[in-house]
Amino acid sequence: MRRLFWLAMIGLATSLAAYAQATANPVVSTAREIFARQSKFIVAAAEQMPADKYSYHPTPDQWSFAKVTSHIALSGNAICSMLSDTPGPQSPKVSDTDPKDTIVTALKASFEYCDKALANLTDSQMGDTITYFRGAKTPRARALFELTDDLEDHYSQMASYLRLSGMTPPSAQPKK
Repeated sequence: MRRLFWLAMIGLATSLAAYAQATANPVVSTAREIFARQSKFIVAAAEQMPADKYSYHPTPDQWSFAKVTSHIALSGNAICSMLSDTPGPQSPKVSDTDPKDTIVTALKASFEYCDKALANLTDSQMGDTITYFRGAKTPRARALFELTDDLEDHYSQMASYLRLSGMTPPSAQPKK
């Protein structure tokens, strides 16, 4: 009985230590979870949409699927550069007129860059002042919230475009 008690205590202590370590940066950890989920859905949606549908947009005033996807890659590089204080990738700028393969490659590269930027980010940095778009001085937290919000916003666009094209978006597909 005594041995079982001590095994349970060791297990509890190990679990508490892991929890404390995982929540040392709860804001950034939560953002990383959102980023991981949304980037997975976005890449899957970008790969799912046929190349000939990349020019699709439901109304004349809405962005094309290619515009949404290329925007995610470009804005991700810019925002993650602000988050990490490191220059973004120097690869050629992707545009909505590029072929699907080029856009998907740029999208994946942007997510890889952002993943590295988020890996070194801590909650204690969220109050640091950064230079945001158009030269605005804002807390670093603004860029982090923009990143996660932008991914969720644009994935909803992509999911709608897929549905309007007769496809089920990745987030609504049955788990394998």
